[in-house]
Amino acid sequence: MIRVVVYITIFVISTFFSIITAQTTVKKACSSNEYSQFDFWVGNWNVYNDKGALIGVNNIVKMTNACTIQENWTSKTSKSKGTSYNYFNKIDNSWNQVWIDNSGFSLILKGKFEKGKMILNSEIIKSKKGSYRNQIIWEKKKDNSVVQIWNYINENGKVIKEVFKGLYKKREE
Repeated sequence: MIRVVVYITIFVISTFFSIITAQTTVKKACSSNEYSQFDFWVGNWNVYNDKGALIGVNNIVKMTNACTIQENWTSKTSKSKGTSYNYFNKIDNSWNQVWIDNSGFSLILKGKFEKGKMILNSEIIKSKKGSYRNQIIWEKKKDNSVVQIWNYINENGKVIKEVFKGLYKKREE
């Protein structure tokens, strides 16, 4: 009888440790390097124009439960507020952004992290003035600031208008 109890106890303990070991060796979701390529943008930022004037604040949060980076923009020069969700799509190895603001404007972007820059583009938009796409580039600088440039690009890849340029500097909380 004692032998049976000892065997059962050993079996239960070894099974328990096997389960614990298996659980700790399972790779955490969204933990590959690609999912951290846009982490340089995460933080609480003051955003300045080329002249050094504060134009907005942006709180960028990594939402690990959804493998997503959430942006929360508030302009200091207008009533504009907006939110974007940014995520890495492992099916096509692309970064994606869905932006929605308080005026009802939305923008869908797709692209890649290349040579230290996040470069996202919209589909071609046809308008009365011609066809263009939105291109937004984020680049981390040596001083840990981030520059964001939003351009309209024609079908030949030429910049036809700079829509926004912001220098992000971390806020000290």
